[in-house]
Amino acid sequence: MVEVPPTLEGWYALHDFRALDWARWKQVSAEERSAIVAEAAEHLRAAEAHEDAEEGSSALYRIVGHKADFMFLHLRPTPDQLNDLETAFARTRLSDFTTRTYSYVSITELGLYEAMARGGSQDPEALRHLPFVQARLKPIVPDRRYMTFYPMNKRRGEVYNWYLLSLDERRAMMRGHGTVGHAYAAVVQQMITGSVGLDDWEWGVTLFSEDPLQFKKLVYEMRFDEVSAKFAEFGTFLLGVRARPDELASLLAV
Repeated sequence: MVEVPPTLEGWYALHDFRALDWARWKQVSAEERSAIVAEAAEHLRAAEAHEDAEEGSSALYRIVGHKADFMFLHLRPTPDQLNDLETAFARTRLSDFTTRTYSYVSITELGLYEAMARGGSQDPEALRHLPFVQARLKPIVPDRRYMTFYPMNKRRGEVYNWYLLSLDERRAMMRGHGTVGHAYAAVVQQMITGSVGLDDWEWGVTLFSEDPLQFKKLVYEMRFDEVSAKFAEFGTFLLGVRARPDELASLLAV
Protein backbone atom coordinates (compact mmCIF):
# COMPACT_ATOMS: atom_id res chain seq x y z
CA MET A 1 0.00 0.00 0.00
CA VAL A 2 1.22 3.50 -0.86
CA GLU A 3 1.39 5.72 2.23
CA VAL A 4 -1.02 8.65 2.06
CA PRO A 5 0.70 11.81 3.37
CA PRO A 6 -1.55 13.58 5.93
CA THR A 7 -2.21 17.31 5.73
CA LEU A 8 -3.21 20.16 8.00
CA GLU A 9 -6.03 22.38 6.73
CA GLY A 10 -6.95 25.98 7.45
CA TRP A 11 -9.17 28.55 5.75
CA TYR A 12 -11.40 27.91 2.75
CA ALA A 13 -10.64 29.97 -0.35
CA LEU A 14 -12.78 31.29 -3.20
CA HIS A 15 -11.35 32.74 -6.40
CA ASP A 16 -14.37 34.39 -8.03
CA PHE A 17 -13.82 35.74 -11.56
CA ARG A 18 -16.33 38.17 -13.09
CA ALA A 19 -16.86 39.85 -16.46
CA LEU A 20 -18.64 43.19 -16.67
CA ASP A 21 -21.24 43.84 -19.37
CA TRP A 22 -19.72 47.12 -20.50
CA ALA A 23 -22.37 47.75 -23.16
CA ARG A 24 -25.17 47.69 -20.57
CA TRP A 25 -23.05 49.57 -18.03
CA LYS A 26 -22.48 52.45 -20.42
CA GLN A 27 -26.23 52.89 -20.86
CA VAL A 28 -26.73 53.64 -17.15
CA SER A 29 -26.85 57.30 -16.15
CA ALA A 30 -23.83 58.78 -14.41
CA GLU A 31 -25.86 59.40 -11.25
CA GLU A 32 -27.08 55.81 -11.07
CA ARG A 33 -23.61 54.43 -11.83
CA SER A 34 -22.25 56.46 -8.94
CA ALA A 35 -24.80 54.98 -6.53
CA ILE A 36 -24.16 51.44 -7.80
CA VAL A 37 -20.40 51.82 -7.43
CA ALA A 38 -20.74 53.27 -3.92
CA GLU A 39 -22.81 50.26 -2.86
CA ALA A 40 -20.30 47.80 -4.36
CA ALA A 41 -17.35 49.64 -2.81
CA GLU A 42 -18.95 49.36 0.62
CA HIS A 43 -19.46 45.64 0.07
CA LEU A 44 -15.78 45.27 -0.83
CA ARG A 45 -14.63 47.40 2.11
CA ALA A 46 -16.64 45.24 4.52
CA ALA A 47 -15.23 42.05 2.94
CA GLU A 48 -11.65 43.28 3.21
CA ALA A 49 -12.28 44.11 6.87
CA HIS A 50 -13.90 40.64 7.25
CA GLU A 51 -16.83 42.20 9.08
CA ASP A 52 -18.79 39.05 8.25
CA ALA A 53 -16.44 36.76 10.20
CA GLU A 54 -14.04 36.79 13.13
CA GLU A 55 -11.17 35.79 10.85
CA GLY A 56 -10.44 36.03 7.15
CA SER A 57 -8.93 38.01 4.33
CA SER A 58 -10.24 39.38 1.02
CA ALA A 59 -8.98 41.33 -1.96
CA LEU A 60 -10.10 42.60 -5.37
CA TYR A 61 -8.02 42.31 -8.55
CA ARG A 62 -8.42 43.66 -12.06
CA ILE A 63 -7.78 40.79 -14.48
CA VAL A 64 -5.58 41.38 -17.51
CA GLY A 65 -6.86 39.84 -20.75
CA HIS A 66 -10.20 38.52 -22.00
CA LYS A 67 -10.85 35.83 -19.39
CA ALA A 68 -12.43 38.18 -16.84
CA ASP A 69 -12.58 41.82 -15.80
CA PHE A 70 -11.97 41.33 -12.10
CA MET A 71 -11.59 38.71 -9.38
CA PHE A 72 -12.69 38.54 -5.78
CA LEU A 73 -10.32 36.55 -3.58
CA HIS A 74 -11.90 35.50 -0.28
CA LEU A 75 -10.45 33.43 2.56
CA ARG A 76 -12.73 32.39 5.43
CA PRO A 77 -12.88 29.68 8.12
CA THR A 78 -15.95 27.96 6.61
CA PRO A 79 -17.43 27.42 3.13
CA ASP A 80 -20.72 28.81 4.47
CA GLN A 81 -19.02 32.18 4.95
CA LEU A 82 -17.69 32.09 1.39
CA ASN A 83 -21.19 31.42 0.14
CA ASP A 84 -22.53 34.27 2.27
CA LEU A 85 -20.04 36.61 0.57
CA GLU A 86 -21.21 35.40 -2.85
CA THR A 87 -24.80 36.06 -1.83
CA ALA A 88 -23.93 39.48 -0.44
CA PHE A 89 -22.38 40.49 -3.75
CA ALA A 90 -25.36 39.04 -5.65
CA ARG A 91 -27.55 41.46 -3.68
CA THR A 92 -25.60 44.48 -4.97
CA ARG A 93 -26.76 46.19 -8.12
CA LEU A 94 -23.31 45.88 -9.67
CA SER A 95 -23.77 42.11 -9.67
CA ASP A 96 -26.61 42.55 -12.18
CA PHE A 97 -24.06 43.78 -14.74
CA THR A 98 -21.64 40.88 -14.26
CA THR A 99 -21.35 37.25 -15.24
CA ARG A 100 -19.10 34.74 -13.56
CA THR A 101 -16.52 33.45 -16.03
CA TYR A 102 -14.75 31.09 -13.63
CA SER A 103 -14.56 30.21 -9.97
CA TYR A 104 -12.35 28.00 -7.85
CA VAL A 105 -13.09 26.62 -4.38
CA SER A 106 -10.29 25.19 -2.25
CA ILE A 107 -8.75 25.16 1.24
CA THR A 108 -5.32 26.16 2.51
CA GLU A 109 -3.15 23.22 3.45
CA LEU A 110 0.27 22.17 4.70
CA GLY A 111 1.78 18.69 4.63
CA LEU A 112 1.91 17.28 8.15
CA TYR A 113 5.35 15.76 7.63
CA GLU A 114 6.70 19.13 6.49
CA ALA A 115 5.19 20.78 9.56
CA MET A 116 6.70 18.10 11.81
CA ALA A 117 10.14 18.46 10.22
CA ARG A 118 10.19 22.24 10.63
CA GLY A 119 8.26 22.44 13.90
CA GLY A 120 10.08 19.74 15.85
CA SER A 121 6.85 18.19 17.16
CA GLN A 122 4.76 15.14 16.37
CA ASP A 123 1.56 16.66 17.76
CA PRO A 124 -0.64 18.07 14.95
CA GLU A 125 -2.60 20.32 17.32
CA ALA A 126 0.59 21.78 18.81
CA LEU A 127 1.97 22.37 15.32
CA ARG A 128 -1.12 24.35 14.31
CA HIS A 129 -0.18 27.16 16.68
CA LEU A 130 3.35 27.65 15.34
CA PRO A 131 3.77 30.96 13.42
CA PHE A 132 4.93 29.39 10.14
CA VAL A 133 1.99 26.94 10.20
CA GLN A 134 -0.49 29.72 10.96
CA ALA A 135 0.93 31.73 8.07
CA ARG A 136 0.29 28.83 5.69
CA LEU A 137 -3.15 27.86 7.00
CA LYS A 138 -4.51 31.36 7.68
CA PRO A 139 -2.76 33.55 5.10
CA ILE A 140 -3.50 37.25 4.89
CA VAL A 141 -3.64 38.38 1.25
CA PRO A 142 -0.29 40.19 0.85
CA ASP A 143 -0.19 43.83 -0.09
CA ARG A 144 1.56 43.23 -3.41
CA ARG A 145 0.45 44.79 -6.66
CA TYR A 146 0.29 41.71 -8.89
CA MET A 147 -1.26 38.27 -8.58
CA THR A 148 -1.36 35.23 -10.82
CA PHE A 149 -3.52 32.17 -10.25
CA TYR A 150 -3.56 28.73 -11.83
CA PRO A 151 -5.00 25.31 -10.93
CA MET A 152 -2.98 22.12 -11.29
CA ASN A 153 -3.09 18.34 -10.98
CA LYS A 154 -0.53 15.66 -10.38
CA ARG A 155 -0.52 13.22 -13.32
CA ARG A 156 -2.28 9.86 -12.93
CA GLY A 157 -1.42 8.30 -16.29
CA GLU A 158 -0.27 4.84 -17.31
CA VAL A 159 3.39 5.88 -17.51
CA TYR A 160 3.62 8.58 -14.84
CA ASN A 161 1.34 8.27 -11.82
CA TRP A 162 2.21 10.48 -8.86
CA TYR A 163 -0.09 8.57 -6.53
CA LEU A 164 1.67 5.24 -7.06
CA LEU A 165 5.08 6.56 -6.02
CA SER A 166 6.44 5.77 -2.58
CA LEU A 167 6.44 8.48 0.08
CA ASP A 168 10.24 8.69 -0.08
CA GLU A 169 10.15 9.23 -3.86
CA ARG A 170 7.55 11.97 -3.53
CA ARG A 171 9.45 13.64 -0.69
CA ALA A 172 12.71 13.66 -2.64
CA MET A 173 11.13 15.26 -5.71
CA MET A 174 9.19 17.82 -3.67
CA ARG A 175 12.39 18.87 -1.88
CA GLY A 176 13.91 19.75 -5.24
CA HIS A 177 10.70 21.49 -6.26
CA GLY A 178 10.71 23.50 -3.03
CA THR A 179 14.30 24.58 -3.56
CA VAL A 180 13.28 26.45 -6.72
CA GLY A 181 10.42 28.16 -4.92
CA HIS A 182 12.58 29.19 -1.98
CA ALA A 183 15.02 30.89 -4.35
CA TYR A 184 12.21 33.34 -5.24
CA ALA A 185 10.88 33.80 -1.69
CA ALA A 186 12.08 37.41 -1.48
CA VAL A 187 10.18 38.48 -4.61
CA VAL A 188 7.25 36.03 -4.91
CA GLN A 189 4.88 35.00 -2.13
CA GLN A 190 2.82 31.89 -2.78
CA MET A 191 -0.42 30.48 -1.44
CA ILE A 192 -1.12 26.78 -2.03
CA THR A 193 -4.68 25.54 -1.63
CA GLY A 194 -6.03 22.02 -2.01
CA SER A 195 -9.26 21.24 -3.83
CA VAL A 196 -9.52 17.45 -4.03
CA GLY A 197 -13.21 16.75 -3.56
CA LEU A 198 -14.01 20.48 -3.66
CA ASP A 199 -13.38 21.49 -7.28
CA ASP A 200 -12.26 20.09 -10.63
CA TRP A 201 -8.52 20.42 -10.00
CA GLU A 202 -6.37 19.12 -7.14
CA TRP A 203 -4.52 22.29 -6.16
CA GLY A 204 -4.67 26.01 -6.75
CA VAL A 205 -1.53 28.13 -6.79
CA THR A 206 -1.79 31.87 -6.17
CA LEU A 207 1.40 33.92 -6.51
CA PHE A 208 1.87 37.52 -5.39
CA SER A 209 4.65 39.95 -6.35
CA GLU A 210 5.52 43.57 -7.02
CA ASP A 211 7.08 42.45 -10.30
CA PRO A 212 4.91 40.26 -12.58
CA LEU A 213 7.98 39.19 -14.57
CA GLN A 214 8.98 37.09 -11.58
CA PHE A 215 5.93 34.88 -12.14
CA LYS A 216 7.24 33.95 -15.58
CA LYS A 217 10.75 33.30 -14.31
CA LEU A 218 9.60 31.15 -11.39
CA VAL A 219 7.10 29.03 -13.32
CA TYR A 220 9.51 28.64 -16.25
CA GLU A 221 12.32 27.45 -13.97
CA MET A 222 9.98 25.00 -12.29
CA ARG A 223 9.13 23.50 -15.70
CA PHE A 224 12.61 21.95 -15.64
CA ASP A 225 12.11 20.43 -12.20
CA GLU A 226 11.45 16.67 -12.29
CA VAL A 227 8.17 16.77 -10.41
CA SER A 228 6.76 19.37 -12.83
CA ALA A 229 8.28 17.90 -15.98
CA LYS A 230 6.93 14.40 -15.31
CA PHE A 231 3.89 14.79 -13.11
CA ALA A 232 2.37 18.29 -13.31
CA GLU A 233 -0.67 19.28 -15.39
CA PHE A 234 -1.66 22.96 -15.41
CA GLY A 235 -4.92 24.76 -16.02
CA THR A 236 -5.55 28.32 -17.13
CA PHE A 237 -3.29 31.09 -15.83
CA LEU A 238 -4.94 34.40 -14.86
CA LEU A 239 -2.99 37.58 -14.11
CA GLY A 240 -4.42 40.32 -11.90
CA VAL A 241 -3.61 43.80 -10.59
CA ARG A 242 -4.67 44.68 -7.02
CA ALA A 243 -7.53 47.19 -6.75
CA ARG A 244 -8.84 48.91 -3.62
CA PRO A 245 -12.53 49.52 -2.89
CA ASP A 246 -12.01 53.29 -3.18
CA GLU A 247 -10.59 52.76 -6.69
CA LEU A 248 -13.74 51.15 -7.98
CA ALA A 249 -15.26 54.45 -9.13
CA SER A 250 -12.30 55.29 -11.35
CA LEU A 251 -12.09 51.72 -12.68
CA LEU A 252 -15.73 51.72 -13.75
CA ALA A 253 -15.91 55.31 -14.98
CA VAL A 254 -17.15 55.72 -18.55
